[in-house]
Amino acid sequence: FGTHALLIVTLTLIPATAAAQSENDATREDDYPPLWDRAPESLLDFLVKDNKIVINPWNYQERLGVYKNMLNSSAKYFTAFGSQNFGNILWGLPLQHGWQFRTGRLADPSSVTSCGYEDGDLLCISVRSWWSCMNYYLAVIPFLGAVEAGLFGQLQYEIEILPPEEQRDDFCYSVADCRSRNPKLMDEWKAYFEYLLSTEHKAGSPATFSSFKMDDALHLMWRAHVSSIAYALPKFQDRLKYLSDPEANFGEDWANAVDFIAATHFSTDLQTTNEFQSFLPQRMLTEGDVLPSISDFSPQQNRVLLSMRALHKVNQLTGGLLLKLWQKAMSTEAGRKLGRKLIEDLASS
Repeated sequence: FGTHALLIVTLTLIPATAAAQSENDATREDDYPPLWDRAPESLLDFLVKDNKIVINPWNYQERLGVYKNMLNSSAKYFTAFGSQNFGNILWGLPLQHGWQFRTGRLADPSSVTSCGYEDGDLLCISVRSWWSCMNYYLAVIPFLGAVEAGLFGQLQYEIEILPPEEQRDDFCYSVADCRSRNPKLMDEWKAYFEYLLSTEHKAGSPATFSSFKMDDALHLMWRAHVSSIAYALPKFQDRLKYLSDPEANFGEDWANAVDFIAATHFSTDLQTTNEFQSFLPQRMLTEGDVLPSISDFSPQQNRVLLSMRALHKVNQLTGGLLLKLWQKAMSTEAGRKLGRKLIEDLASS
């Protein structure tokens, strides 16, 4: 059936979300991920030892610093899209990570250790957390892709990524290591950053970016983002056992929903991401949580979670056909524009 009908059918499964009221250039401290101001500003703010920049991605502040460095180094490509780097489409990654931290999703869900808890090491990121393991492939891999692409210029030091205390084989730790294990992922993240670099015409003063097209950037960024999730999902199935059934379902429902959002080339700038994250649950789900009547969630949050559950189930029942039809409908800019418009209309209703 027609594109518009398909959009309507699919979007009835995607609920309205309350747009957070905020002024375009007036940001509050909570618009940023927690502890954003304390995260390392430059690569040399990390530990430098034995001619290596040593990064511990199992510490929230340091993983946040990885994002901060990518945002800072790519800021000049987004100057036409708002002040203070607010228009940078990489904001979606650290804001999602900040939500995970704030809601306790990076802590040890098995409670065997005190990793991530206030009475233990609050900044610790647990290797047993499904969310933190999935996020590794949306933090360290993009970062190393950026290093390989040359986003940070010619580095005087090697980059060393520290491993977790267990399950070390589930991750890679350097450009060479990640390239040998995950060449497709590295290629796709590298391609995104190479695209940014390719738009810079250094002959002009100041630098101009006349060949930069936001839709092209969004296409490359979302392609890499979806690939990271697709690679990590089967890899970390074993981590779901530490979660309640409602939380495990929500995690997989959210990963499925991202595929639909990605197809619209949805903008993940600071303000838009904050608006659309406002519907996500403010705590982890527990066994007693039954949708759509979780008492300490708003009616809207209940609807969001129920709708994501339905979207995932329908996509599974159709063997992924629903997503394929959606992606086909989103294959033109006119279709994507309509998809984004429908989502935005729902979000502001």
